[in-house]
Amino acid sequence: MVNLQIVDDHKLVVECLNKLIDDSGIARVTGVYYDLNSCRLGLEKSLPDILLLDIALPDGDGVDFCAELKKKYPILKIIMLTTYKEFSIAKRSLYNGANGYILKNAEIEEMLAGIEAVGKGEQFLCEEIDLLLKEKRYEDVVWLSNREREILKYIAEGYTTREIANFIHRNEETVRTNRRTLLIKLDAKNTPVAVKKGIEMKLI
Repeated sequence: MVNLQIVDDHKLVVECLNKLIDDSGIARVTGVYYDLNSCRLGLEKSLPDILLLDIALPDGDGVDFCAELKKKYPILKIIMLTTYKEFSIAKRSLYNGANGYILKNAEIEEMLAGIEAVGKGEQFLCEEIDLLLKEKRYEDVVWLSNREREILKYIAEGYTTREIANFIHRNEETVRTNRRTLLIKLDAKNTPVAVKKGIEMKLI
């Protein structure tokens, strides 16, 4: 039986995954975390065989965290479980040591197959990501939604999170989430770098 832990800030997602995995007979969930810092602390006490790791988390980027964990715990197997299906993010995850990459909209059977494969020491990519990585023409493409482009434009113009929230008629937490997503998609360490890349790629 594979021991598995989950890092995801959506409690409903965690609860569903917990039940599905425990009922599968393939693995058992021995820990859940809703942010990176609590995961750091938890892994010091109990290291699982596999970590299911989301990418956009409240206190950081799961892809960078993957590299951090692989350096500290080389035997830990990590599966990125995310909504991001961009080539650049998947490629960076694998470069940082991820053993698998599964989209959250994947069928449960595919997710369990991934857990089983990674548990056996294999690499696993869900079908959609496997096909994406084979299409080299997507290598330099970054896709932003209309809303993300709009927010990036406001950021470039120097508006604050509160001002942007007022402009787009959304709450500040939504804007903060969009800002984190932009950093991940643009592979940027901070906002100025994101703006620079956005301009270079003619996204704004």
